[in-house]
Amino acid sequence: MSEIITVGPDLAKNVFQVHGADSKGSALLRKQLGRAQALEFFAKLSPCPVAMEACGGAHF
Repeated sequence: MSEIITVGPDLAKNVFQVHGADSKGSALLRKQLGRAQALEFFAKLSPCPVAMEACGGAHF
């Protein structure tokens, strides 16, 4: 069975889209999380790199 090795959340004010990929880059997880659900989700996830966007408007 494939294992999630990288998680990429799309950050927003109230809803986060989370994408998890295996070592081949295949999508294993696509999930929409509310702000209140995000902490619980990441706490239960096996340790792995989390790649977040960094753009000029990200600080807003």
